Amino acid sequence: MTSDKDKPAGAGETIAGKIRELILEGRIGADERLPGEQELAARFGVSRPTVREALKTLAAQNLIRTRRGATGGSFVNRYGLEEAQDQLVSTAIMLMGVNRIAPEAVTEARLTLLSAIAPLACERRTPDQIAAMRAEIDVQRAPSTTDEEFCASDVRFHRNLANAAGNPLISFQMAGVIEAMQPLLNMLTWRGRDRAEVAARHARVASMLERRDAAGLAQELAHLSDYTGRLIAEAQATIGRRHVS
Repeated sequence: MTSDKDKPAGAGETIAGKIRELILEGRIGADERLPGEQELAARFGVSRPTVREALKTLAAQNLIRTRRGATGGSFVNRYGLEEAQDQLVSTAIMLMGVNRIAPEAVTEARLTLLSAIAPLACERRTPDQIAAMRAEIDVQRAPSTTDEEFCASDVRFHRNLANAAGNPLISFQMAGVIEAMQPLLNMLTWRGRDRAEVAARHARVASMLERRDAAGLAQELAHLSDYTGRLIAEAQATIGRRHVS
């Protein structure tokens, strides 16, 4: 049996990775109790402090939770779509920031993915979703709406459009597009956009969705993307002129 002295630095992370694999493979199910520290130490050939380090790593990743008492121990968390979406959005924001993804790539991704779900959204959309989208359009048209509120409403509008597809996995995948990319586009275009124009384009998108016209919806999404692209180009041109001067 290998002792801790023979283990490379980061043995706790290595053990955490092995336990994570067991969880992801379903060999340890949601809400199931992990083996005790002594059993894990014997299984992996490490000391109990190393096991504790591994468990702390898993807890920090929200994969397990600890409960004290006679029935206590470490238990696998039930990982829901909401938590997964939060993590996906955070990752998407970080990737776009670190890698400096071009705004044109963002608009292209948004249009491609939203157009792809248009047929399902038209087929499955509910009256409540249409009503929610129209409520956001009212928010966008209100003179009292601040820029921050307008941006938040824009995100909610697109979220309802994605949810109209009626598929939780699609909603999950679209979270990175809507929750991360939409605020970025708003940040770039808010100075040059015409709120009334954006609201009018959103109204046409909602109308196509309400009519279950997938081709019309895809066309309106393309028009909206073109409008956003023009605003981005104007914003970049303005920034370029400032740098030159």
